[in-house]
Amino acid sequence: MVPKKDNNLSQHAPQLEEQTLKRGLKARHLAMISIGGSIGTGLFLSSGAAIHTAGPGGALLAFALVGAMVYFVMTSLGEMAAFMPTSGSFSTYGTKFVDPAFGFALGWTYWFNWAMTIAAELSASTMIMKFWFPNSSSWVWSASFLILIFLLNYLSVKGYGEGEYWLSLIKVSAIVIFIVVGVLMIFGIMGGEAVGFKNFTVDDAPFSGGLLGVFIVFIAAGFSFQGTEIVGVAAGESEDPAKNIPIAIKSVFWRILLFYIFAIFVIALLVPYTDPSLQSENVMVSPFTLIFEKAGIAFAASLMNAVILTAVLSAGNSSLYASTRMLYSMAREGQAPQIFAKLNKRGIPVAGMVLTCAVGTLAFLASFFGDGKVYIWLMNAIGITGFIFWLGISISHYRFRKAFMAQGHSLDLLPYKAKWFPIGTIFAIACGLIVILAQNFQAFLADEVDWGSVIAAYLGVPLFLCLWFGYKIAKKTKLVKPEDVEFEFDYEKKIK
Repeated sequence: MVPKKDNNLSQHAPQLEEQTLKRGLKARHLAMISIGGSIGTGLFLSSGAAIHTAGPGGALLAFALVGAMVYFVMTSLGEMAAFMPTSGSFSTYGTKFVDPAFGFALGWTYWFNWAMTIAAELSASTMIMKFWFPNSSSWVWSASFLILIFLLNYLSVKGYGEGEYWLSLIKVSAIVIFIVVGVLMIFGIMGGEAVGFKNFTVDDAPFSGGLLGVFIVFIAAGFSFQGTEIVGVAAGESEDPAKNIPIAIKSVFWRILLFYIFAIFVIALLVPYTDPSLQSENVMVSPFTLIFEKAGIAFAASLMNAVILTAVLSAGNSSLYASTRMLYSMAREGQAPQIFAKLNKRGIPVAGMVLTCAVGTLAFLASFFGDGKVYIWLMNAIGITGFIFWLGISISHYRFRKAFMAQGHSLDLLPYKAKWFPIGTIFAIACGLIVILAQNFQAFLADEVDWGSVIAAYLGVPLFLCLWFGYKIAKKTKLVKPEDVEFEFDYEKKIK
């Protein structure tokens, strides 16, 4: 089938035809980006609270359900990204397979999410550094880390890839060491007597929180996995997306199993769910810190603080990369100002980086309002948006596959095929809708509803809907019919 010329590109960006992103990400970069993308501060600091809320069995069940949702989202993304690699995957796929207005809303929501995440992670970095330097100024650390993240991305796409590779490697190594140490402690080989399964079955464990506890953790657990989808954005700059994307996607199942399920299982066996320290998100009483201290490892708190710092910097590094590539792709399609489609000689969209970093300077507000308060403001602003673009990925994939089959194309033409279609995709859509609708449902169970908290929790929904229907009304877009979708089968084509 001969692909038609992209009218958006010819109309909006004729002067940019020769400018393309560089394919500088190697297989090892993609593999570590996919692994490190889902490992954030949530695992290191919030896993204990999940066990305390739902009990050890309830926490494992909740994370397993969310892990299944994320796995199917990633297989959906992998199928589309391997066949059609592009730096603005979510926006492009939404535009091409659902509705241009849907893609527009997904793209700008995604940019907003990760631009605000940079500010949130910079704000978090100041709290981490004050563990060692309690009297230091917040803006010094925010500015220093913002400059570091900017330079990693400004030098080349390989600079981002190398930075993320080593930051992710530190996180992965810490978790592997934690699991090994934990298993040795469970059997009494290290750190005292063998604990076996007694903490897993103490009192009314393992499901002490009941179904409500599992549901609460299910809602919260999704935030721990956000960032996994960045490998789809990186597809547009990988050396061989048809080969490397499937490899990265296939590792998703094993990293969810190892890094989340095994880590939470080890914590649940070693620390009773009734331990009040599990409720805290202070690094001093992080479950990881507690277990390393029990094992007799000196400087456990400082060690975990350093690991958490790498998680924060990794998130900031990926946030800047993903958000600027989204702006670039949308500008190429006429859905963002053309200045964001301009690249420097190293293939970097500098204008998008500058705008995104400008949003990141919101972290400097911590110097005036307090570190923790600004961090909470920022996290509330972006909390639900991650689930919106996960839902968008799943919907786009469902429409992609339906259009592909409706036009009579063989599935053998796909470099990677999503597992359990359509059941897996529908499961991910259902879970995404549940999380979005039930977000912060606890607020409605209180005697007096905190409407400020409710508005903050649902802020992303009206943002997305306004972008979607605003663009739809302005441009008079329509739902793309399956038979009208244009497929290109040249894997060597230039990446938009």
